[in-house]
Amino acid sequence: MLTHIDIRDFAIIERLELDLAAGMTAITGETGAGKSIMLDAIGLVLGDRAEAAMVRHGARRADISATLDVSSPEVLAWLEQNDLDAGEECVLRRVITAEGRSRCYINGSSTTVGNLRQLGEHLVNIHGQHAHQSLLRPADQRALLDSHGDLAELTTEVATAYDRWRAIRQRLDEMQRAAHGRQSRLDLLSFQLNELQELDLKPGEFQIIEETLQRLSHADQLKQYALGGYDLLYETDNGSVHAMITNVLGDLQAAREIDADFGEPAELLESALIQVEEAAQTLRALSDRFEADPQALAEVESRFNRAQALARKHQTLPESLPELAAAMADEIAELTDPEQSVAALEQELAAAADAYDRAAARLGEARRKTAIALEKQITASMQELGMEGGRFGVEITPRTDEERSPHGRESIRFMVSANPGQPLKPLTGVASGGELSRISLAIQLAAVEKMQLPTLIFDEVDSGIGGAVADVVGRQLRRLGERCQVFCVTHLPQVAACAHHHLRVEKIKSGNSTRTQLVPLDEQQRIEEIARMLGGARLTKQSRAHAKEMLGAVGDPTA
Repeated sequence: MLTHIDIRDFAIIERLELDLAAGMTAITGETGAGKSIMLDAIGLVLGDRAEAAMVRHGARRADISATLDVSSPEVLAWLEQNDLDAGEECVLRRVITAEGRSRCYINGSSTTVGNLRQLGEHLVNIHGQHAHQSLLRPADQRALLDSHGDLAELTTEVATAYDRWRAIRQRLDEMQRAAHGRQSRLDLLSFQLNELQELDLKPGEFQIIEETLQRLSHADQLKQYALGGYDLLYETDNGSVHAMITNVLGDLQAAREIDADFGEPAELLESALIQVEEAAQTLRALSDRFEADPQALAEVESRFNRAQALARKHQTLPESLPELAAAMADEIAELTDPEQSVAALEQELAAAADAYDRAAARLGEARRKTAIALEKQITASMQELGMEGGRFGVEITPRTDEERSPHGRESIRFMVSANPGQPLKPLTGVASGGELSRISLAIQLAAVEKMQLPTLIFDEVDSGIGGAVADVVGRQLRRLGERCQVFCVTHLPQVAACAHHHLRVEKIKSGNSTRTQLVPLDEQQRIEEIARMLGGARLTKQSRAHAKEMLGAVGDPTA
């Protein structure tokens, strides 16, 4: 339930702060005073689209906050799931800059417009004065019927089954469309795979080929390096490293006999001599390995070049050729026996279609039962709204067996007969704007009775009606206000008189500026306002008496 609203620099509102109560609240005012501005502001904190033009002229930003008393477990769970503070109150805030940027907050935490909208769907529902226009759309009629019957679980089941059926059908269609080019693709893959199989490159082999090619290409040079190193280390007479270390080592060993300090360098040279001998022997062994082998070099070079050429052809790396060959073999296996894949998909499609049809049948049966109850309820409401003898119907037309949709196997259309003896016709065929408004109101009242929302807002939904019918509308809205919070922007005194609370919109002009304010009315002020609504700007004793009588007819106006 909305408990407080704070609006700053929004449209022509400079500052508005109101405490709001339970029950039905009427919002009235002269034409052009801006009766719907507060509702527009509430719409913004519930996630409506924001524009720079909404900021009051001359202000840097508009700032709107709404405080709601929340006790719904669903709302509390949503707040916890989104890591937002959950308490007895929930504060929604929207800030719009003069440049058109928007910031959103829930309980002081920055959030997204989408989150505002999701949370708002659990808290407030706004019925606009043009709601009858949306009710002319088949999709909205279907949604209202499903909502009235609490069919959300069934509609979700049907939509999920439809998505699965459609995905399988698309895969099957793609496979069947590709069938005509299968043989040419198979021939190409077979030729390409044959080339790769002739090369028969194993995983990791290309690196070995590169290393072998490098060694064979430089065999003579590597042999010279090995022999030259061996000679310098060991073979050169009196000039080899081994000979020089041996001579120095002999002197150090003799010196060690005289001075023990020569022992450490002598030991280091002994170790060095051993390593020189090992290095020389290793180089000698390596020199024996590096023999020029033109035939081996040619074979390795040929394999290297073939791998490089195939890699360029397939726009990949030589190292990836074994994986490419495996992938080609898998695709050839699939193309070689496509009938098996098609048959498997056809079986999946049939199972998915059967699951969809069974779910859609359950939804259709539930819709037909719901339609009967909805027809009775709206037809009865039409009688109260001055359409004696009028009837409301829901036409449910089954689709053909070939037609499937995410919304079920039937089309929904609202039908109406405005006068006794007339056949039911589509709601779109109602000629009178007043009749359409009353039928729309009857439908909306039936819809909101199924809603578990704490706050309902009606923005001039009583347009096009008057007289005794207006009194009925007011009493129905008051009854709604006894079980939830109701706000109603109205131009009808009969509706305003039925409210528990009354707000008057006033437009104030000073100099070159105009601003709007909402004023809570006490009992005497309500009499004056309803008298104005009855008789215009000129108030008389009779209009005041009539207003007082209207207020008294519905009980204590401040209750």
